[in-house]
Amino acid sequence: MNLAAWYDWPTNASSIDSALNGAGIKAIRWPGGSWSDDYHWGYQTGSGTLVPSYMCQTTSPVTGGWGGYSTFADFVTAIPVAGPYDLALTANYGTNEACTGGGDPHEAAAWVAAAVSDGITVSHMTVGNEEYGSWETDLHASPHDPTTYAAAVAGASGYYESIKNESPKTQVGVVVEPNYAPWDQDVLSGAPYDFVEYHYYPETPGSESDTFLVNQAAQQLTTNINTIKSELSKWGTPNTPIYVGEIGGPYSNPGKQSWSITQGLYAGQVLGEMMNDGVSRLTWWIGFGNCNGDNGNDSSSVYGWQNFGAYNVFADGAGDTGGTNNSPCNYGGPIGTMSPTAIAFQLFSNVAVSGERVLTATVAGDTTDVVAYAATHNGVTALVLFNRNETTSEPVAITLSEQTVASAVTVITYDKSLYDQTNQTIPVWAPPTTNNTGLQSLPLTLTLTPWSMNVVIIY
Repeated sequence: MNLAAWYDWPTNASSIDSALNGAGIKAIRWPGGSWSDDYHWGYQTGSGTLVPSYMCQTTSPVTGGWGGYSTFADFVTAIPVAGPYDLALTANYGTNEACTGGGDPHEAAAWVAAAVSDGITVSHMTVGNEEYGSWETDLHASPHDPTTYAAAVAGASGYYESIKNESPKTQVGVVVEPNYAPWDQDVLSGAPYDFVEYHYYPETPGSESDTFLVNQAAQQLTTNINTIKSELSKWGTPNTPIYVGEIGGPYSNPGKQSWSITQGLYAGQVLGEMMNDGVSRLTWWIGFGNCNGDNGNDSSSVYGWQNFGAYNVFADGAGDTGGTNNSPCNYGGPIGTMSPTAIAFQLFSNVAVSGERVLTATVAGDTTDVVAYAATHNGVTALVLFNRNETTSEPVAITLSEQTVASAVTVITYDKSLYDQTNQTIPVWAPPTTNNTGLQSLPLTLTLTPWSMNVVIIY
C-alpha cells in the first residue's frame, strides 16, 4: 500500500497499523507519488545540523511540508517500526536541497543511511517518480529526458552507487513506461538497476467503464508486464524483478467506482495476475489521505450507491471531508474502515502467503465470467474464484489433480449483495462472509454469486 508524507501519521498510527494488518498489507511505499520529486526528507548538513523536511514547491522551500506531518522520523516511528513493514522509498530526482536544480544522489544516500540508523533497512529505493512525464517536477537542465535520467543513476557519484554505499541491502530501481518511447530503451541500456518500477492506471477520469474494469483491466496489466519483460530481455537484463509501484482505476479524479464492488473485483484479479506473473512487489495507490469526495464521476454510468470517490482504500475518519457530500474520509465508520478494494487485499492475503508457491488453475466452460487463481497453503490448496457476471450466479465444480476428498473446506466471499447492503442510511460496510464445512468429496460443487470474489481453502 502507498502511504504519503502529507498524512498525520503520529496521531493516527494505531488505527492505521490495525487497518493495514487487518487487510494483510506487508509492504508500503513512501513519501507518495509526485511529491517524491519535490520532497526533502530532513537531512544532516556538513556541521551535523538536522534540516527539517520541506517541499520545494518548485520555487521556494516550505518547512514542515504542506500538511505539517511530513517528517520521515515521524513516519518511521509511527508506521514501519510499529509494523514492521517492508519499506520502499522514492528518491527525489526532481529537485536539489536548494530547489535550484535537479535532485542530489547524496541526499538519497543520506536518507537510507538515516533509515539504517533507525533500525530499518529500506528494501527498495526508486530513483524518482514517473520521470518520463511532464507532470513531474524536474529542475534538471533537460527535464524528463531518459539520457539525463540514466546518467544521474549511473557512475560513482550517481544514485545507484551512492545509495548502495550507505545501504548495501537496499535494492535500487529505475522507472519504466513502455508507452513513452524512447524512455525505456535509453534508461534500460544506460543505467544500472536491481529492479524496475511500473505504474498502471487503465482508465480515463470521466470515462470509467465497469465492464472494462471488471473484465479486462487486470488482464491488460499482464500484457503490459509481459512487454516490460521483453524489454528487459532485449537490453540484457532478463529476470529483473518488476515492481508495480502505483496502481488504481482512473489516473486522476476518481469517482464512486473507486469505492464500489467493481474496483474490488478489479483489485482482486490484479493480485491474482501479478502472483501468476511473478511480479516481485505491488503497492496500491493509496491507503489513506487522498479523498476526492464528490468531485469525480458519480453518474449512473458506473455502478454504486455512493456519491463520492477516493484514491484511498481505507476510510480516513472524521478528519477530512474531501467534498461537499459524504466521503470515505469521514463516512462509513471509523478510520481504517475497508473499501471493497481493501477487502480484496484482505481476502487475497489467504492465497498469496509467504513461503508458498503458485499453482496452475484452469477454467473449462464459462471463461468469460469465471476466473481462477490458486496457490499452496500450508500443505493444502487455496483458490480464489471470481464471478464477473453482474446478475447471474455461476455453478462451478472444483477438481484438484491429486486429491479426491477434502477433510474440510472454507469459503470466504465478498460480493455485490454485501456491497449493496451498505448505503447512506446504513453506514456500515458489510464484511466478507465465511462458510466452513466438514468432509467433502471432490469435485466440489459451489455456486458463485453475481460479481463475487471467493477464496476457497481445501484441506
